[in-house]
Amino acid sequence: MARIKGGTATRAQWLLTGCVSALLACTGGAIMIVQAAGAAGLGKAELISWFTSAYVAGGFLNILLTLRYKIPFAGAHSITATAFLGTAAVGMSYPQLAGAFVMSGLLLMLLGVTGWFGKFLSLLPKPLIDALLAGLLLTYVVAMVPATVELRIAGLLAGAGYFFGPRLIKSLPPALWALLLGGVGVWLQNGLPDLPSSTYIAPFMVVPVFTWEGLLSLAFPLALLILTNDIAVASTSLRSHDFRPPVNRMITGSGVASVVAGMFGGSSANVGGLMSALCSSPESGAHGERYKAALVSSLIVVGFGAAAWKVVDVIGVLPEAFVVILTGFSLLGLFIRGVKNAFVDKELRIPAFVTFVIAVLHVHVLGIATPVWALLGGLAAMWVIKKMRTRAHIHMK
Repeated sequence: MARIKGGTATRAQWLLTGCVSALLACTGGAIMIVQAAGAAGLGKAELISWFTSAYVAGGFLNILLTLRYKIPFAGAHSITATAFLGTAAVGMSYPQLAGAFVMSGLLLMLLGVTGWFGKFLSLLPKPLIDALLAGLLLTYVVAMVPATVELRIAGLLAGAGYFFGPRLIKSLPPALWALLLGGVGVWLQNGLPDLPSSTYIAPFMVVPVFTWEGLLSLAFPLALLILTNDIAVASTSLRSHDFRPPVNRMITGSGVASVVAGMFGGSSANVGGLMSALCSSPESGAHGERYKAALVSSLIVVGFGAAAWKVVDVIGVLPEAFVVILTGFSLLGLFIRGVKNAFVDKELRIPAFVTFVIAVLHVHVLGIATPVWALLGGLAAMWVIKKMRTRAHIHMK
């Protein structure tokens, strides 16, 4: 009898954790795609193709990896990469975006097959990457302030949910609390919106256009953000929970899935950092059962992507200010962690600050996007400081 009760408890754990993990992708991540597609000037059919391909390809990738290795891999698309696209994708056509997404996947495949991931990261100090992330996300965090002024009740309730909700039920993430209580606020302030009638729209293949601008401005930064903020986080968290993830195959698989998604206009499809961390944690039950949480998460993600034609309409009726508020709260945790980690190393604080400032300013010169300039600025600051210290050391002798 005790064995049955124990099995039931474990089943409840991985079911709940799998559902919560999926919600991480199906709340803020969904809104980020809608915002990025809107900023790029895409139509509804293009948005739905992007949405569907990213979630379905990402979900199937993680199902296959989980079944193959019995390790809890979970994910959909990279939320941080999609946040970057909210500004970087402006002015590019849909075929050009698809070309950049495919090239990003090919870069991931190259790093995974060759095993160059470790060497690649060794060239970029982690504090600079964290500073880049924080700088890119600051715009979304700051935008919550005027949005809250416009939609006061929803904004205040969303904030209360984000900061105090997890104290009531720890298993629900802060962003989900923000969505739940913020939604109540929208209802109190504006009433329930009328849902439009939806017509099914299928994803469609895009003939990608490959350009140097797409490679430098989008493909390289996208691959970098996926590697550092998703795959590296997933790998580290899985190891901390006594799993042995095949890192190179994670990268290669994410590259293949991203190429497939890119052919349908999807920005990425990869192993997720926070989602894998949650599914691999003790909250998912016994160690040998945790992969089931990832399967639940990925199945929900696939179903969510298949329902994109309806989900997009639901998001479309939400007040724009509320969408901005939810986006900010979805990224707030990543922003805080980025700022905290960027300035831990005293030796790299100035280079990290330079990286952060350039990222905040969204510098885009010579067709090269902000992340490249921000990292180049940080590396240049490192080089200058190193030269100055070397000269000072020589003079002291």
